[in-house]
Amino acid sequence: MKAWWRRIRPRILPPIIYGVIRLLLSTVKIDMVNYSEPKTGGIISGWHGRIILATKAFRGRGYWTMISQSRDGELQYGIFRRLGFNSIRGSTGRGGIKALMEAVRELKKGAVLCFTPDGPRGPSGVVQGGLMVMARKSGQPIIPIGMATNRRWLIKSWDRYMIPKPFSRGVMVFGDPIYVPADASDEEVERIRLVAELAIHQAEVDAEAYFQHPKPDWHAPEANTNP
Repeated sequence: MKAWWRRIRPRILPPIIYGVIRLLLSTVKIDMVNYSEPKTGGIISGWHGRIILATKAFRGRGYWTMISQSRDGELQYGIFRRLGFNSIRGSTGRGGIKALMEAVRELKKGAVLCFTPDGPRGPSGVVQGGLMVMARKSGQPIIPIGMATNRRWLIKSWDRYMIPKPFSRGVMVFGDPIYVPADASDEEVERIRLVAELAIHQAEVDAEAYFQHPKPDWHAPEANTNP
C-alpha cells in the first residue's frame, strides 16, 4: 500500500464507511433477548466477528469501545466516533496496559464498555486476559452477548466477520452477568474466564438458533474446553 494512501485514508474512509453502515443497518430490524440496560455500568462482551449489530443497537448512547492504535484502528476510531461511541485507544499489541487502566477508571465511574474479548487478532472465540483484568479491578460485571442475522455474508477472515444483508432481521441475545471478585486467586480467575468464554459461546449459539442456523463451528477448538 502506498504511503500517501496510508496517511490519508483515516480521514477519507471513515465518513464513507459510516454512511454505508448507517444505510445498511437502517434496513435491519434487531430483536433484543434478555436485555436489561446496565444502569450502573458493565462490560458487554461478544465475539469480534459480530460487532456490527452492536453499532446500531448501542449507537449514540455514549458507550465505550477499545480500539487499537494501529492504522486500521485509526480508521475504526473515526467510524465509531461518528456512531456516538467513546473510545479508548490501545490493544494487546500496543498501549495495552495504559488502555486497560483507562478502561477500569471509566468503568468505576459507571461506564458501559462494549468489548470483543477475542480481538483484535484472535484466536476467534477465545477470551483473552484483558477482559478479566477489567472486570476484576473495576467490580463491573461481564455481560455475555451473542448476535446473528437471518440473512448475512460471512467473510473468510479469522473471525468470520458477519455483514447483514439488506432488509434482514437480527437478534442480540444477552446472558447473565458474570462477576470477578477483587480477591479472586489466579486459579479462580481462570475458572471464571472459561465460564465467561462458554457463556458468550452459548449466547451466540442461542442467537444462531433463533434463526434456525446450525451451531457455529468457526471458532478456535480450544474455546470449547469445559471449565
